[in-house]
Amino acid sequence: MIEDPIKKDDFVSVNISDFFDETEPLQDEYGIVVLTPKQSEMYNTFIQKVKTVDPENYEALIERMEDLKSLAVSLAKFPSLLERHKLTGGERTAQSLIESLINHQAEGDYTLMLPSKASLGKGFLVAKIHTFSSLTKLAKAIHEPESVIQGFHAETVGMMFSLLAEDVYLNLIHDPAIPVDFKRELAMSLLLLWEHRSDQNIADIAPTLQTIWNARRRLAPAFGTMMGTSELLLISMQLDEQWTAFIKAKLGDNGVTQAMEEFLFGISHEQILKLRSILRTKGISAIGRDEVSQFLGIHIKADAGLDYRDFYSMYTLRRDNARVRSRMNLPGPHKTLEDYFIQFVMEVNKEKQNNDTFAK
Repeated sequence: MIEDPIKKDDFVSVNISDFFDETEPLQDEYGIVVLTPKQSEMYNTFIQKVKTVDPENYEALIERMEDLKSLAVSLAKFPSLLERHKLTGGERTAQSLIESLINHQAEGDYTLMLPSKASLGKGFLVAKIHTFSSLTKLAKAIHEPESVIQGFHAETVGMMFSLLAEDVYLNLIHDPAIPVDFKRELAMSLLLLWEHRSDQNIADIAPTLQTIWNARRRLAPAFGTMMGTSELLLISMQLDEQWTAFIKAKLGDNGVTQAMEEFLFGISHEQILKLRSILRTKGISAIGRDEVSQFLGIHIKADAGLDYRDFYSMYTLRRDNARVRSRMNLPGPHKTLEDYFIQFVMEVNKEKQNNDTFAK
């Protein structure tokens, strides 16, 4: 079955014009973004083509969009995270939520410590990701132009990064090395993400992270020295000023270097050390990705594809490993490459804002 976004014109089951201002992101009266203007335009154009060439999937798409909109409406009925509310547990404000996020340093899963709207919103975002993934597949099936296919794919990937951003914000908020004032800014960004299920910080950063991922797969790291220097230089040459500045400023940091190695090679810091030792003992200078599992004696998915699910799954694996090292005070990176990069970009942006304010 095809999963899919919203409609705004003459389709009976989803008449967006009855619900949304077409000049703004498609959202209900409480502010949950269902489709951005760009997504709405893409979807509306595409659905008209599907109606003509594939009536069965057309009906499925309309149904799916209605389901997605219903999820957003239900989610929006929960109290806003940005306003003052009297709840059964007492009064809640955006500021009290921010302080709670910063002060709660308990280890383990955060699910039961988060607002209901945050948990439900993640489900909505996952449903929307699946919807746009299905649109991408259908666009291929009916032989739409590559620009249409890539457009839906780019939106899918962008939403995946919003899902990732939630984890990154929580990781950074609970990092004892980060100043409290900056944690408050991170917490506010997290509240905005939970409230609207969109994030401008990540929207700006996502293309760079996606390019790194694509470049990483095209490259063939030499699993011998395990340094990845040439790969890193090649990646950097293909990217923007943000990434170049990050490399110049942070690559001397051991944690960043180790997190970069994990990202490049697709295996954990511990596996990198073990493999390096095995190769040194055997006198082997280099091996390919397909030989990694053989030398480590366990199946390793070192060669992940370009699918957004591969990116997210390997990110969560690195994230979980980093959390364990941090909790147990073990050697190796205590944060992911995404944590380091997003923190760096936000710090640079904050410094620019402060300088602009001072200049005035």
